[in-house]
Amino acid sequence: MITAEQLKDVVERTEALHKYLNIDRKQVEYEEEQLRTQAPDFWEDPERAQAQMRLVKGIEKWLVDYKEVKQLAEELQLAFDFYKDEMVTEAEVDHDYAKAIAAIEALELKNMLRQKEDPMECVLKINSGAGGTESQDWASMLMRMYMRWVEAHGYKTSIISLQEGDEAGIKSVTMEITGGEYAYGFLKSENGVHRLVRVSPFNAQGKRMTSFASVFVSPLVDDTIEVFVDPARLSWDTFRSSGAGGQNVNKVESGVRLRYWYQDPDTGEEEEILIENTETRDQPKNRAKALLLLKSQLYDRAMKKRLEAQAKIEAGKKKIEWGSQIRSYVFDDRRVKDHRTNYQTADVDGVMDGKIDDFIKAYLMEFPVTDE
Repeated sequence: MITAEQLKDVVERTEALHKYLNIDRKQVEYEEEQLRTQAPDFWEDPERAQAQMRLVKGIEKWLVDYKEVKQLAEELQLAFDFYKDEMVTEAEVDHDYAKAIAAIEALELKNMLRQKEDPMECVLKINSGAGGTESQDWASMLMRMYMRWVEAHGYKTSIISLQEGDEAGIKSVTMEITGGEYAYGFLKSENGVHRLVRVSPFNAQGKRMTSFASVFVSPLVDDTIEVFVDPARLSWDTFRSSGAGGQNVNKVESGVRLRYWYQDPDTGEEEEILIENTETRDQPKNRAKALLLLKSQLYDRAMKKRLEAQAKIEAGKKKIEWGSQIRSYVFDDRRVKDHRTNYQTADVDGVMDGKIDDFIKAYLMEFPVTDE
């Protein structure tokens, strides 16, 4: 049975959300933006109309989510009072408390995602590090971990490209995570090097081995985001999508390879961006997807320059241990630790099954972003 203090905590956090989310202001904004959709000429410009509808739905979602939190908090208060009169059981009160806390924590977490790109879907790429089979196996384990997280949160995963390992695991994989909002906002915390320490199943002497894999997460842009691509810096190759890493064994060159020479606007340095796509047997569709992935990368680079100042603040707040790695997974010691936040857990199996929400929340709380 919950205590009066736990009930008070729910009430106070609900009131705090009302303040942090500016619910009264959002209600006024929603009504004003909704009125604009009633204009007689509203659908004469479909692109602008759709952007306006997305804006309205975005504001409405905040209001709906807060309304649910407030309703659950009020129901908990009623249940707590009814228990005194023996009208409900302890189990019913505890059930209402669990529902209220879950809704509050979900909205608190969403409130930490304030950047323009946070609501976007995303592209997640995993590359195995040095170490051959051991690192390639580790990369495939991370791939499974993220796919389990995606499944648990109702998103969808599409494999854009996959390069199998020489003996086991994978050398690299690029996945598109779609089907819902805030995929990028949540998974941006996974950017960096992930370190595994375990007794290797590939080592005959049973030695403890250390492996590395890098994870890159970029927001997935859509047609509403304008990104300039210089045609003069773009070239294409085609190839057959065959072999272990291909989607299907094709008799036609449906696989595409995009090459783009990116020039840093600040330093003038040039770098080749290489994107492969073998997702479908349709070359035009693969070309369109590869171009979309290029735009996502270019947007990501521009976004990171915009957030450079924030990155300096983050670096000053918490020094990342072990060089560039963000997280260590030590199987023998039953420990997974994030070096940026110092959050750790002994539930290694749960983490590898995709239960990484506590790491995500710890990161967002450690490095909050205010409204722009």
